[in-house]
Amino acid sequence: MDRLILQKAASYCAYQERTQDEVKQRLKKWDVWGEEADEIIAELISMNYLSEERFAKTYAGGKFRVKNWGRMKIRQELHRRGLSEYSIQKGMNEIQDEAYISGLKELLGKKKMLLAKTETDPFRLKQKLARFALGKGYESELVWKEIENL
Repeated sequence: MDRLILQKAASYCAYQERTQDEVKQRLKKWDVWGEEADEIIAELISMNYLSEERFAKTYAGGKFRVKNWGRMKIRQELHRRGLSEYSIQKGMNEIQDEAYISGLKELLGKKKMLLAKTETDPFRLKQKLARFALGKGYESELVWKEIENL
């Protein structure tokens, strides 16, 4: 195993949390394939540079807090990145229910203020709010419940 490539991969992982797939893609760019790539990934895991569970927690928490994404969108994105169901569940546990609901309320409140300037029909306003929140990845029953409470 090439120590220089391992060092390069370690600094790549140290910069920010990565998935195994992301590291594999980067190794391919550096012309490292197959068994050698697998060895490097195993070494990175054993040295604690690479942890899918840690990635999932960081990703889920960050997307929820910074981008106001809902659980469905976060889960879908973690699946797309090839994480195990166990890691995804660990990541989803980072989002507390109270914070989740208050985040949705805040999101809908801000959007309502923006839309209320141009949209006078209350039915269409609710439709637009729902479409917005669903696009952010929130569950429809929760979205409609919070829209009715607005």
